[in-house]
Amino acid sequence: MMTMTQDIRNFVTASCELLALGEPTHQEPAFGQVRNELFAQLVDLGFRSIALETDRVAALAVNDYIQEGTGTLDTVMADGFSHGFGKLAANRELVTWIREYNRTRPPAERLTFHGFDAPLENTQAPSPRPYLEYAANYLALDLTFDTGFDSDFDLAGLTGDDERWSRTEAITDPSMSPGATPEAEKLRTLADDLLTSLHTRAPRLIATTSLAEWHRAKTHLTAGLGLLRYHKQSAQPLEESARVSRLLATRDALMAQNLLDIRDTEAQRGPTLVFAHNLHLQRTPSHWSLGALDTTWFGAGAILASLRGDHYTVIAGSLGRSQALGLQAPAPHTYESYLQHHTTTWGLTPTTTLPPAHPRTDTTPQQGYFPLDQPTLDTADALLHINTGTAAQST
Repeated sequence: MMTMTQDIRNFVTASCELLALGEPTHQEPAFGQVRNELFAQLVDLGFRSIALETDRVAALAVNDYIQEGTGTLDTVMADGFSHGFGKLAANRELVTWIREYNRTRPPAERLTFHGFDAPLENTQAPSPRPYLEYAANYLALDLTFDTGFDSDFDLAGLTGDDERWSRTEAITDPSMSPGATPEAEKLRTLADDLLTSLHTRAPRLIATTSLAEWHRAKTHLTAGLGLLRYHKQSAQPLEESARVSRLLATRDALMAQNLLDIRDTEAQRGPTLVFAHNLHLQRTPSHWSLGALDTTWFGAGAILASLRGDHYTVIAGSLGRSQALGLQAPAPHTYESYLQHHTTTWGLTPTTTLPPAHPRTDTTPQQGYFPLDQPTLDTADALLHINTGTAAQST
């Protein structure tokens, strides 16, 4: 017997620290709207933070705004999101709601906003220079080290023109990538030494500045290191599917590390809601194919599930028809068809109540929709199904 509810309380266990809410595509705006509604419920249950699939460093500006009112709403929506997500109405509504919630509350009780993605796209990644410089400036180090380092450890000199890192060819063509050059190797060594120094000097740095400023410097440094790792993978002369799989795996590994760092800062305040594409949050390996390209990798969710066990909860997103995607009603006897039959607008259901079925086959890569499959259902704790049509469909 399939049961649907709009109350998320039934799916939050006492051990849950990270509640992952997935969407099967970024192109259906209803998922952001439902996420906002669910987050308001979760705040009543003690959740004090939310993490979205957006650049972690850029998102610091959003958190400054919702915590202290720094900047303007228009500015943080333009500068505080990556992937164009600042243009989404649901994200603007979320930021506005959190700001209003925090306005009358003391700092310890305010909600925090995080991004957990690296500052990159799958086929484009910027220079690590500004991120490493931020950390170096925080450590009050000169950009040319003359104590314990060779004189050529100059960040600007080692990175060179930022454009050679940010151009698309630097990721798509190994021969055009700066990621495996001698300069990049020196940058990785330098970044590692900066991270060591950040920790060895933490007591004095935090006393001089603040714990928040120390974490901000570490966030920038972690982003710079992540970019160096991503660029190194882009330089590997592998067969295309293997190479892209490594890039996707590297990005998700960076996402997982960011979420672990976020939980370190939020552990004493309450659980965190994580919102992203299903591929990043599911416990099973992720798979994507397009033409001759066939990729498989462990997403951030698979990594976190292995490390955090029952502290990690997954609600996978599912969609019936969608005008935004040009997606018609699902065919009979598909997982989405059964869910659609029981859903007027949207609803949550345990995965164990869904009868045997088969994946839908009417989607296209341009829609960005990844249909439900049995491995995802076997390992998700619940499903969020959205029906943006005018009526539920028969099975």
